[in-house]
Amino acid sequence: MVRGKTQMRRIENATSRQVTFSKRRNGLLKKAFELSVLCDAEVALIIFSPRGKLNEFASSSMQETIERYRSQVKDVQTDTSSVEDVEHLKNETATMAKKVELLEVAKRKLLGQGLGATTIEELVRIEQQLEKGVRLIRARKMQVYNEQIEQLRAKEKLLADENLILTQKCEIQKDQGTEETRSCFRVLENGENSDVETELFIGPPETRMKQRRPK
Repeated sequence: MVRGKTQMRRIENATSRQVTFSKRRNGLLKKAFELSVLCDAEVALIIFSPRGKLNEFASSSMQETIERYRSQVKDVQTDTSSVEDVEHLKNETATMAKKVELLEVAKRKLLGQGLGATTIEELVRIEQQLEKGVRLIRARKMQVYNEQIEQLRAKEKLLADENLILTQKCEIQKDQGTEETRSCFRVLENGENSDVETELFIGPPETRMKQRRPK
C-alpha cells in the first residue's frame, strides 16, 4: 500500500512551535557551518524568529556575501532582460515583415497584378478604393489649378498697377518737361519719323549718305 505524503502545516500550539523553531534553527545553523567547512562554500544564513529576533551565520563577511549576492542577481536580471529584448525584437521584426508583405500584395492588386485568385468581394473593395483615390486626385488637381489661377491673377494685377504708375510718371514728366521734351512726346504720339538714327548700319559714311538720298 502506498502511503500518502504528510501535509506540512503550521503548529498551532505556541510552546510546541517555539521548541520546534529552536531545534530546527540550531540544526540549520549547524548544516550551514558544515557546508561551508566541508565544501569550502561561501554561506550566509539569516533567520528571523516569530518574535523578530535575528539569527545569522556567515562563513566570511555577511556584508560582502550580501553584496556579492546583489551583484549576481543584477547580472542575471540583466542577462534575462537582454534575452527578452532580443526575443521582443525578433517578434517585432517578424510582425513588420508580415505587414510589409501584405502591403506589397495590396499594392500589386491596386496596380491590377496578381488578381487571379481574388474573390468578387475583394475586387469590389479594390474598385471602391481606386474610385476613392481618383476622386481625391481630381480634387487635388482642381485645387492646384485654382491656386495657379489666383497666382496669375495676382501677378496680372501687380503688372497693371506698375503700368499705371509708369504711365502717371510719364504724364508728369511730359507736363513738367521742357519744350523739346514735349515735342518728343508729340512726335512719339503722332507716329512721326524722328531725325535720330536708330537703325544699325555697317559701312563707310558715304554709302550711308547715298542710301538716305531720296530716289
